[in-house]
Amino acid sequence: MTESILQKNLAPQRADSRPADWIRRFVWKIAVATWLLMAVGSATRVMNAGLACPDWPLCYGQLIPSAQMNLQVFLEWFHRLDAALIGLSAIALVGLSFWFRRELPAWLPWASLFALGTVLFQGVLGGLTVTQLLRFDIVTAHLGTALLFFCTLLVIGTMLLPYRGTGVSGRLPWMGIVAATLIYLQSLLGALVGSRWALHQCLSGSQLCAVMNSHLWGVVPATLATLLVTLVAWRRPALHPMLRSLAKIAGGLVLVQILLGVATFYLHLQVEPLTVSHQAVGAALLGVLVTFSVLALRDVVPRALRDRQQLTA
Repeated sequence: MTESILQKNLAPQRADSRPADWIRRFVWKIAVATWLLMAVGSATRVMNAGLACPDWPLCYGQLIPSAQMNLQVFLEWFHRLDAALIGLSAIALVGLSFWFRRELPAWLPWASLFALGTVLFQGVLGGLTVTQLLRFDIVTAHLGTALLFFCTLLVIGTMLLPYRGTGVSGRLPWMGIVAATLIYLQSLLGALVGSRWALHQCLSGSQLCAVMNSHLWGVVPATLATLLVTLVAWRRPALHPMLRSLAKIAGGLVLVQILLGVATFYLHLQVEPLTVSHQAVGAALLGVLVTFSVLALRDVVPRALRDRQQLTA
């Protein structure tokens, strides 16, 4: 999902101004860092390292707890460090957007402010996860806000890409939005299952089975919606090559995600890399669908404007 992949087969409408080019690249770098941050956060949870640093925002009252450092402390400490750097990057994004606002789209400074507000709220939730001893609703909201921030960055980065569509996407933008929404909700259910240890409690004591089953049944609509996007895109040969590629990637990722989910379930979350990969692939799938939806919308809007101009001519 890096910018270099997205720019392949894209036909630019005009040369970008230098500030827009800088900011677009900067946004994609923050998005990749955010995806990695969510993977580290997942590793922190499955390794039972969420409270490895008992205080917040410092760790054992220090910026670098060298005396207490072990794998669990390192995971929690590095997770906070990465989050702080992303927060500073979001502040820089707002500053750049307002400084160069005369050379940028009018919506960009406000979108950057929204992204900053999201990441600041995410920081507050991060602190509460420690002070409230990993309360399940706060942990779930923590991931949900991280995914929202991630999606906001992808929308900004995709909107800044030079792109000229073919005008044949039809209903694909709305199909992509529905699929992305279902994947987002499924991710929240997965976070709820993980934060309440619902799989262990259901299999060992028949408790919280409704929570676990909601995530299992949620696979069905999310998978069908994603595969439908892939199928419809495949059946439209005139569709822009990048949209076709993103649809294929989404279809492949959802199948990989199902395999990881099945393996994670049958191994009872005992293999940490599988659990971390399950969440990381889910976030990547959400990102691909969001990017697809934004590009597909950009494919529809110019055609609608041309039709309107022809009617008024």
